[in-house]
Amino acid sequence: MLTAAVRDLHRLNPGVFQTDVRTACPGIWDNNPHLTPLTERTRGVEVIDCEYPLIHECGTQPKHCLNGFVEFLAARLGVPCRLTACRGDIHLSPRERSLPSAVRRLSGADLPFWIMVAGGKYDYTIKWWETSRYQAVVDHFRGRLLFVQVGDKTHHHPALSGVLDLRGRTTLRQMIRLMHHADGVVCPVTFAMHLAAAVETRPGRPALRPCVVVAGGREPPHWEAYPGHQFIHTVGMLPCCAQTGCWRCRTFPRGDGDERDEPHRLCTNVVGSLPRCMDLIRPEEVIRRIELYLEAGTARILDPAGASMASRMVSNSGSVISRTVPSC
Repeated sequence: MLTAAVRDLHRLNPGVFQTDVRTACPGIWDNNPHLTPLTERTRGVEVIDCEYPLIHECGTQPKHCLNGFVEFLAARLGVPCRLTACRGDIHLSPRERSLPSAVRRLSGADLPFWIMVAGGKYDYTIKWWETSRYQAVVDHFRGRLLFVQVGDKTHHHPALSGVLDLRGRTTLRQMIRLMHHADGVVCPVTFAMHLAAAVETRPGRPALRPCVVVAGGREPPHWEAYPGHQFIHTVGMLPCCAQTGCWRCRTFPRGDGDERDEPHRLCTNVVGSLPRCMDLIRPEEVIRRIELYLEAGTARILDPAGASMASRMVSNSGSVISRTVPSC
């Protein structure tokens, strides 16, 4: 989200500022043309701890989350700044664009594929959808779509069958390159959703990458949804999210000492293992949204030869991936 703010600060105030960043994910900023290496102690350099107070008004203000840092910097620096594009600002180098995808390196063919995130971090378990439901989506498209499962190995990402398994096997820049080649994405409200909008698509592909987001009722759709995405939400359908998102953190307490286990942060409407807002979203709905992209021609279907290659690659992925990680 901060990449969009830095982009728009420079677009609307050309030549006024030099900027550098310090973040937990420096790889996000590789190749960014708006950055100038700066040292904190250099005369004239000011350090600003960036915040996005707009989040406290997201239930009443019809604004996207990208506006948070944009409006903060405008007020903090006293300059005009507004959101100029509803997407983050991720840059690929010419070499990164030229590299083949992990799928092509493994199969030898330029097969279309979708990235799937079937889990999430342990801090906000309320965003999780059931593994069996993600599996039902994969099974429905078997022979027509290739899914590549990704996720941080320290987070909750149960293995799916019938997918190319890259969980824990991509660096941040490898994930960005993988997204560049992906036809589409299936995920909850998470990093991959933001990345799907921020990373450019390949030449000849639609500018807006297909993305189906299993969102539920935690966050207001206007705050999170990107253009071109199918954002499946249930805000307005239940008393707990009747007007806006509930912003709760967890479905059940994890007992890890985190403040997110406090009662006022837990879901109040649980069905089985899911918040009811997520339980209302069935695999058939996710499948229907993907089918819309396929019917419209926005995403591609595997041809018979490609389906055969994908099947062999998925079957052999456990023994092959470990030797090809550096190139994915």
